[in-house]
Amino acid sequence: MKRVLIKPLITEKLTGIQEKENKYAFEVDRRATKPEIKKAVEELYPDVTVTSINTMINPGKPKGRNTRRGYIAGRTNATKKAIISIKKGQEIDFFTEI
Repeated sequence: MKRVLIKPLITEKLTGIQEKENKYAFEVDRRATKPEIKKAVEELYPDVTVTSINTMINPGKPKGRNTRRGYIAGRTNATKKAIISIKKGQEIDFFTEI
């Protein structure tokens, strides 16, 4: 069984969106679909109702390093983000789980 939700994303921009628009962001499995993401969020946070989900796949960044044998090129892994909208008046608190 794949783990759908990997971790919540907490940045300055996403914190502003949480306060203004009641949207939350998670890093999710690349193969996860929107219905799977919705089910996983509602199971993890039972008092929350998901209204919509937007997903995006971020390509991996190119990385490289110089070694004695020359330049080695590679890429980081691609990730998938999900922006989840929930009903007004509801809230997800990421910091109580720590």
